[in-house]
Amino acid sequence: MVAALELYLDTAATRRIRVLWDALEAEGVQSMRSLLEQRHRPHVSLAVAPRLDPEQVATALAGTTVAVPLRLSFQYAGQFVGRVLWLGPVPTPELLAHHRRVHARLAAAGVTLVEHYQPGRWVPHCTLSMRVPAALMAVAVRRCLEILPLEATVTAAALTDHARNISHPLP
Repeated sequence: MVAALELYLDTAATRRIRVLWDALEAEGVQSMRSLLEQRHRPHVSLAVAPRLDPEQVATALAGTTVAVPLRLSFQYAGQFVGRVLWLGPVPTPELLAHHRRVHARLAAAGVTLVEHYQPGRWVPHCTLSMRVPAALMAVAVRRCLEILPLEATVTAAALTDHARNISHPLP
């Protein structure tokens, strides 16, 4: 399992993504809703690591607002290797700058993060499913396109590690 700094979305956007999760499940695609005893919330992860110490992260980010009320415009669906399906927000200069600021603070504090989430490599996304069967990918993508575009605002943030039952709100 992994730990992450997650950005949460406003109520309307969260509701629409949960409806999409249900539509995917109805098509036979396991969504994020059914993983980890339904503890997932729709989110965009800013940083990921095998393990994060909540106190070290809080100290590193002291004085930084992680839950900046960024406007996110989800305009496309994507797939990562391994059949991971996601919705992608437009990577605006504001979103990318916020990502760089958070990573700079964490790096300065010696927090080690997964390479794929580093500035310059990060693909902002909201994961919908971790394992879309190849035969259902076209159906799953079609379901995603039915809700796009999706406008959202970041309303909250947290450090999470579901394997260790950690959900630590961040400012």
